[in-house]
Amino acid sequence: MAQKQRTGKKTKELFRDPSGQPDLFEKSYQEELETKAKKQVECLGMTFENDEARRAYFLEKLKEKLKDSEFRKIEGFPIGSDEDILALSDPPYYTACPNPFIEDFIRCYGKPYDSKTDKYRREPFAADVSEGKNDPIYNAHSYHTKVPHKAIMRYILHYTEPGDVVFDGFGGTGMTGVAAQLCDSKKEVESLGYKVRSDGTILDENGRAFSKIGGRRAILNDLSPAATFIGYNYNTPVDVKAFEREAKRVLKEVEDECGWMYETTRTDGKSKARINYTVWSDVFVCPECTREVVFWEAAVDKKAGKVKDEFPCPHCRVLLTKRRMERAWVTKFDKAINQTTHQSKQVPVLINYSVGKKRYEKTPGALDLGLTEKIEQSDIPYWFPTDRMIEGDKTPDPFNVGITNAHHFYTPRNLMILSSFWAKAVKFPSVRLVATSCLNRNLHKGNAFIINKHNPRGRINGPLTGTLFIPSIGVEQNPFELFSYRSEFLKRGFEGLSKFIQYSNLVDTRSSTQKAISNCLVDYIFVDPPFGGNLMYSELSFLWEAWLRVLTNKRPEAIQNKSQHKTLGDYKTLMIQCFENYFACLKPGRWMTVEFHNSLNSVWTAIQEAFENAGFVVADVRTLDKKHGGVKAAFMANSVKQDLIISAYKPNGGLEERFKLTAGTEEGAWDFIRTHLRQLPVFVSRDGQAEVIAERQNYLLFDRMVAFHVQRGVTVPLSAAEFYQGLVQRFPQREGMYFLSDQVAEYDRKRMTVKEMLQLELFVTDESSAIQWLRQQLTKKPQTGGELKPQFMQEIGGWQKNEKLLEMDELLAQNFLRYDGDGDVPSQIHSYLSTNFKELRNLSKDDPVLQAKAKDRWCVPDPNKAGDLEKLRERALLKEFNEYQESKQRQLKVFRLEAVRAGFKKAWQERDYKTIIEVAQKIPENVLQEDPKLLMWYDQALTRTGKE
Repeated sequence: MAQKQRTGKKTKELFRDPSGQPDLFEKSYQEELETKAKKQVECLGMTFENDEARRAYFLEKLKEKLKDSEFRKIEGFPIGSDEDILALSDPPYYTACPNPFIEDFIRCYGKPYDSKTDKYRREPFAADVSEGKNDPIYNAHSYHTKVPHKAIMRYILHYTEPGDVVFDGFGGTGMTGVAAQLCDSKKEVESLGYKVRSDGTILDENGRAFSKIGGRRAILNDLSPAATFIGYNYNTPVDVKAFEREAKRVLKEVEDECGWMYETTRTDGKSKARINYTVWSDVFVCPECTREVVFWEAAVDKKAGKVKDEFPCPHCRVLLTKRRMERAWVTKFDKAINQTTHQSKQVPVLINYSVGKKRYEKTPGALDLGLTEKIEQSDIPYWFPTDRMIEGDKTPDPFNVGITNAHHFYTPRNLMILSSFWAKAVKFPSVRLVATSCLNRNLHKGNAFIINKHNPRGRINGPLTGTLFIPSIGVEQNPFELFSYRSEFLKRGFEGLSKFIQYSNLVDTRSSTQKAISNCLVDYIFVDPPFGGNLMYSELSFLWEAWLRVLTNKRPEAIQNKSQHKTLGDYKTLMIQCFENYFACLKPGRWMTVEFHNSLNSVWTAIQEAFENAGFVVADVRTLDKKHGGVKAAFMANSVKQDLIISAYKPNGGLEERFKLTAGTEEGAWDFIRTHLRQLPVFVSRDGQAEVIAERQNYLLFDRMVAFHVQRGVTVPLSAAEFYQGLVQRFPQREGMYFLSDQVAEYDRKRMTVKEMLQLELFVTDESSAIQWLRQQLTKKPQTGGELKPQFMQEIGGWQKNEKLLEMDELLAQNFLRYDGDGDVPSQIHSYLSTNFKELRNLSKDDPVLQAKAKDRWCVPDPNKAGDLEKLRERALLKEFNEYQESKQRQLKVFRLEAVRAGFKKAWQERDYKTIIEVAQKIPENVLQEDPKLLMWYDQALTRTGKE
């Protein structure tokens, strides 16, 4: 029907899409598409007639590369044919295999490193970070784990300049790439709470200029073809209008073809209705009467809205539990794989349908069951994946119910619809995202239907996260509704990206254990790596990758996995290889940010050692407080029950060059400390309170200095006592923290703007943390043993079972000073008493009244006396270590960790690696793996003796 032209409006014409369906589009937009096809494009310094010509040229280059047998030997090369890899790829920006164009990309767009002219310097990012997951971009497509792009933007803006190259070695869905490009969006930057000047300068919350607006370029690497496919689509320009048009076209074609599969009759048996979802139930066999028991009918109390633990058999009335029953099985011939299958029996038990805007429920009738049977008997005219799952840690769940191949995860009805959609969207990767966003979640048989007191009528709950679990009560959702819903989500996500996403990033599919980038080319690294056995990525991505026809090569997958025979040690070795490659490609003096989430101390320890083995120096560790949307300082092992943000740097070339000349000398140790202090935050405040910067405290500075030497195979030139004394002599101290002389003025100035100092939250689990807790208490208030004892007893409830429990009096005597009432009152006690008691003010330190009040109070010793105490303590620790060394016990059950640490350090100095190895073998494996200091000495001793 003709439309009357309106003044000032663009004329519109009636166009037909390839399916012949009419669609109303602006003529100007059609012309825009034609113009775009004629527009020249620049890529890696070359000019092409249009984007299709660019793609054709690089596809031919990639095709030739795939013929090279050596190329296919690259670590992590995915499992797939050349044809399927090429079909997914859009080179040079994305390859579903190792990307051979990385070096060209960096050479064309990167900035070469020159140590003579390089003036880069940044402190670690130490401000609050809000996760911001409620965002159309973040929610456009699901993945096993994902960091919001806005959180990553803060780090990229802090550490980089426009045009810098950012690297993410575990790129996942490409959020680092999205963040890098959206640094060019004033609106996105301002949404972080920053201000942007007219010249592009970005001001933080305090009005301080710290960055410039402008896109950065990202290299995104992942082992998983599913991850890189999703990441590519997130980081590629999408014509939103074309996406919307094609998504609607495909959906309409599929619904025209398959819509009848989701039709039912109303309870009147006449009028038709649209099925929203069908609930399916497992069928079991009663052990008494051997008749079938439909779990939904027997165990679900619809009135009470709950699933009963015990229930009577509907036939013989014997009391049953799910555990007591065997499954009912169905044997049938599977034409897709030409095999007989044996699968757990499930039957439809509830249909939720719509008439207009109203929803109703009913029990499936004869027509519904007949429809189900008809669909099961029908052939599917489209390709769908039939790959068999390789046995893994998560596969017993589907295997136990007879689901062994990719297509078994779907009901015949949804498999038909999904395969039709996939075929019709073949030319539009972004439209296929609609399918991938559903096929690994709500479209497969893991989609659970739950009934409980909160949901008495039941609701769709989705699959159990991080598993391949198949529930006894599952739900088959209408794909047309899901596709429409996900299309809208993706459209909103693409709309947020369309103005800023260009061909600026590069996506690479390989293992991070394989070096892909030459030395000193990357400006910043953000990485959210796999953490131990948290998630079995390759198993959980199986369905995505089966549809994409390119699968993960599991061999270099950096996880703990029993089926792959990968222990914590294997995981650590793989992570060390990854971080060594990251270290090599990063420019000196630059930063890496790692997000860590795992509740196991042993995994946290493995990650720390991987950093340090690679050469990185940790400058800041913070816990990401999701509840309060921020970060706070953390350094205790117990903190790993929360997400951690780790900031680590690659020492600049100057330090490494100087250290070659001064290694093993005191000068080399203090040079490292000066360089390290310059990399640490000077002042951190939160909610009007100053934070203690843990990394500036003496014992952590000592640990970093020791690690720096040990990882480089160099003798540590200072004892703890000598180091602590040297700190006081060389660096200004404020509230237990040490600074460079030019930093302390800044600290003092900013400290005056806040009233209080926020103390670190300490968890007492061993001797070391107990000493720090006592130091914290005595710094605040010199106290008597009697005052401290009740508090101390409350704190030691979490003491590690293998750690020798020391009396508080022994800890005090070895580490602190007690005023016995004789002579001048120590300065710290004098200051505390005169400040808090009016009657004691203006009294001299030898006043009898003051002496009486101060008697028996413990205090933190001044540095000189602390050094003497440390020497005495070290002698006692080494004496105890010698007892462990001479012990005939094969395994030490209870011991003093501090003694073992001291003994290992002494043995290292004496190059007595044999002693380290022998004593380490007496220590329980879990204790060794969870203590970063012991593990460092032990691993290095193994390396030196060639026993790795």
